[in-house]
Amino acid sequence: MFFASDNWAGAHPLIAESLVREASGAAAAYGTSDLDRRIEERFNQIFQREVAVFFVGTGTAANSLALASVARPGGVTFCHSEAHVTADECGAPEFLTGGCRLVPVEGPGGKLDPAALAAAINRYPPGAVHQGRPMAVTLTQATESGTVYSLAEIEAIGEVARANGLPLHMDGARFANALVALDATPADMTWKRGVDILSFGGTKNGCWCAEAVVFMKPDMAVDMPFIRKRSAQLFSKTRFISAQLEAYFEGGLWLDLARHSNAMATRLRTGIAASNRGRLAWSTETNEVFAVLSKDAAALAEGRGARFYDWPVPQELPNLLGENDKLIRLVTSFATTEDEVDRFVEALG
Repeated sequence: MFFASDNWAGAHPLIAESLVREASGAAAAYGTSDLDRRIEERFNQIFQREVAVFFVGTGTAANSLALASVARPGGVTFCHSEAHVTADECGAPEFLTGGCRLVPVEGPGGKLDPAALAAAINRYPPGAVHQGRPMAVTLTQATESGTVYSLAEIEAIGEVARANGLPLHMDGARFANALVALDATPADMTWKRGVDILSFGGTKNGCWCAEAVVFMKPDMAVDMPFIRKRSAQLFSKTRFISAQLEAYFEGGLWLDLARHSNAMATRLRTGIAASNRGRLAWSTETNEVFAVLSKDAAALAEGRGARFYDWPVPQELPNLLGENDKLIRLVTSFATTEDEVDRFVEALG
């Protein structure tokens, strides 16, 4: 019963087969092979416009290099206080942007609040050399709380960014999960709502190691080839990332995998809500589930083989836990089975 993270899952068989096929023969290096070019064109089709795509190896690299591409001296990027870029990336965005800072902004359900965002930006007036200057806004879709920004909510954040002349970046580590939860198109969830740069994640959704930085306007990416190379993220055998993405996109596999993991999370939510020894901490819409369990129930589930993470209580929910409770996070994946879910729920009693 592996619910610690969707990173724990392996690679989907079709993606593994694609890697094996590409392992024989030779191809041009550094992203110049025919396969690389085909996948770049596929991104154009998926996003319904010409985009600039840069393959990298990790989500941290994608987020950090996306922000590095718009960095400026004294730069400040605004993010949610629980965003992955500020909570879980070991200062990589600050390091790779040359010391630009991340400023946390509050908002319920893991989402940036547009009014709070505007107020935070206004604390850095033009020319205020001692405070620094705004350089970007970044939002996470799906959020670290398992919630999803609606299209209108993304647009509202985009409007605040545009009003202040700031590019909007989206951390899409679980992009496909959010996409199918909204039943939206990639274009609808990004550039049509004001997103300028996307960290496109595949690793959490069945790939072995496949991430990309996608610029919705190619002219924004003129420095990116040099930034990626200098950051040691230009793979000589980039075709192995492209091979994964080729299988990932074929026949809509990427969306099917996300639908499955979301469906397993729905099954998990339903079971926890009906159990006697646990309850849902808050409503989620993708493949992350947050539950409050008694400490005894959590220990029993772990003793039966369940793997999950204890989770810190959000600032907005200070009274969430009782004395004998704990908050846990469970994440389903493309590989999660109904049996795993049912056995976990059964362990709760």
